[in-house]
Amino acid sequence: MLDGLFPLTFPPMQNPFCNALIQLDRAAELQAFSEEFLTLMRQPAREVEIAIPVTMDAGHLHMFRGYRVQYDDVRGPFKGGIRYHPDTNVDEVRALAFWMTLKCAVADIPFGGGKGGIEANPKELSAREMEQLTRGWAHAMADVIGPEKDVPAPDVGSTSREMDWIADEYALCTGHSKAAAVVTGKSVGKGGSLGRATATADGGYAVFEELRERLALDPETSTAVVQGFGNAGERMAELLHRHGYKVVAVSDSHGGIHNENGLDIKALSEHKRATGSVQGFSGAHDVTNAELLELPCGILVPAALENQITFENAMRVQAKVVLELANGPVTPEADDVLASRHITVVPDILANAGGVTVSYFEWEQNMRGETWTENEVFERLRERMSAALKVVWEKKEALGCDLRRAAFVLALERIEEAMRRKGSL
Repeated sequence: MLDGLFPLTFPPMQNPFCNALIQLDRAAELQAFSEEFLTLMRQPAREVEIAIPVTMDAGHLHMFRGYRVQYDDVRGPFKGGIRYHPDTNVDEVRALAFWMTLKCAVADIPFGGGKGGIEANPKELSAREMEQLTRGWAHAMADVIGPEKDVPAPDVGSTSREMDWIADEYALCTGHSKAAAVVTGKSVGKGGSLGRATATADGGYAVFEELRERLALDPETSTAVVQGFGNAGERMAELLHRHGYKVVAVSDSHGGIHNENGLDIKALSEHKRATGSVQGFSGAHDVTNAELLELPCGILVPAALENQITFENAMRVQAKVVLELANGPVTPEADDVLASRHITVVPDILANAGGVTVSYFEWEQNMRGETWTENEVFERLRERMSAALKVVWEKKEALGCDLRRAAFVLALERIEEAMRRKGSL
């Protein structure tokens, strides 16, 4: 057995990779996977750690730590974002790469799973420092990534700007004829896809719409709470508001706001752009992120970071549905508590797969030299996400389990089949 090959740097209950392996084991209890396959799935194929020197605006040299974890590529090139965050670490990146492997399999797109990270706070860096840092990461990883090998994308703290820099640096380093396809999430003028910026929330909402009737959720009576008002969270709040749901609370990294009569999402977005925070919004009172998770609502959307709903607060969650737009926001222990209270959790590897799905569309356009319209992208996304929910729901009904374990089993079946087909098992 390969278990324990990589040391863990967090207490087990706080370690996202430990949580991922617990989820794997729980799925394996429901399906007879081979021990050899499970052994392979418990460890990433490759991990790369680099030091990135950046000359800061103040004149001194600072070394940043960067990572790339390539988990599994049996179904296609490694795929996964690059996270810029001061608390990023290899255990987190390893877990995200694992979840991405399963996410691509659930969405049935021909990618494997990977993830990158840089220990940095982009809010504290100038544009010049960010560019040097990003190009430094791309230069050091030029032999690791590639259009047919490993295709990064934006994640927390990174945007199309950083992806444009990576594609340009990769082209300078390699001269690859299809260098633009080395990353997705680029700006449209640099080969990015229309619809990519809102894909995570658009995909999540398509899943939710497919699920809504099954759970008897009515827009006229259901309220929504969204934790995280970044790219995915803000868009999800807009979509819920537009379709008649009353969004009563949202939050960002500074804290949250609550108004039981509903929030004007358009005005709130303008307030956030003007002030840098959702807090202080007229007509709402401030709440903490912890308090926000415990507000009564029909739909709770964690769209921030992992480990937000834990054993400690799961008994106080008052939602009917938890839709995971973030990666790993509900711990395995919290899953048990929520299930015992008949709260449906739509797992991240299904709910937020819209982002990687449209990333695949962008990669495909780049590789073929095509450009699809926004309507084409949205319709393909909606069809794929709706189909994924239907298959996961069927698996849930067949196994008599929750949606997370159903999604895991489905993904693992597809990955194991690919390994057997390619002779890896």
